[in-house]
Formats: sequence, C-alpha cells, structure tokens
Amino acid sequence: MSDLIPAWRDGRLQPIEKLQVHREGLRHKAVSVFVNCGRETLIQRRAAGKYHTPGLWANACCTHPGWDEAPEDCARRRLCEELGIAPGAPLIHRGQVTYRADVGRGLVEHEVVEIYTTELARPAEPRPDPEEADATRWIDWTALDREIAAQPGRFTPWLRIYLSRHRDLVMS
Repeated sequence: MSDLIPAWRDGRLQPIEKLQVHREGLRHKAVSVFVNCGRETLIQRRAAGKYHTPGLWANACCTHPGWDEAPEDCARRRLCEELGIAPGAPLIHRGQVTYRADVGRGLVEHEVVEIYTTELARPAEPRPDPEEADATRWIDWTALDREIAAQPGRFTPWLRIYLSRHRDLVMS
C-alpha cells in the first residue's frame, strides 16, 4: 500500500505523502475501528517503532485509507494487517468525526475520521503485527475510563477525544 493518503491542500483533496501530511498538519482522511464484545473493547499499544505516539494505547485500529480505497475496505484490511482479526460480524459505520491533535515529534493529526464498530459474540484472540502493536487487551469501558483519568499520557490523543466527545459513536 502506498504512503500517499487523501489530504486537503489549497482547498483540494489530493494524494500526499503521509509523513508530510502530519508535518504540515494537513486535514486528511482516516478510519478508526472499535472492536467491542459486550461491555469490553479491544485496545492496542502502538509499537515502539511507530513514527508518532509509540507505546501509547489506542482503540483496536486507526489508519489512513489509500487514495482510491473505500473507508470500509480500509477498515477491514487494516484490522487483518494490524491485529490478525477478520471480524465475522459486520462493520457498522457510526459516523464521521473531525479533530486536530498534536501527537508529538512536531507532528499533527488533523483528521476527518470515519468511525466503525463491530460487535463480537466472544472476544477475538488478536495476533498483532509487531511493527504495528506490541500488546493488545480487552478492557471494560468503565475500567478504561478510570485508567485514562488516572494516566491520560498513556493513551493516544484520539482515543481520549473519542471517549470524551464521541462516546455514542464508539460503543456498539
């Protein structure tokens, strides 16, 4: 998959290199997936080698679609690539969120995110790609809220934004 992602520059959507998009803080397309099972959600700890927010906990899957890639296709592909999960349950499009956040190292996420959820009958056993995630865990929503309140710096800015401003979209 190319590192060119759909981003807006000069009022036009165009394919721009991913790192450049984040250096310039350009508004760009993104996809986020929440994999839920009852009162729990799957979170991943971003691998130490990630170019931003390494070692922080995030929702199951956060990514950028390719230039000609449909958001749902991207969500399915990246769940498989990042976590080794091919959900048997459908992905449900829950809406669109726009946010801007400093993610460190001089980089900015300014995303227009398509939010998807899937509700599993039983917790999946992820097989994360070590270049993407170095740990995963299932966590109860209440416990997640407590952990974020106690140590917000251990979680990605976007996960904190989703849970504080868009909870209705991320919970199945």
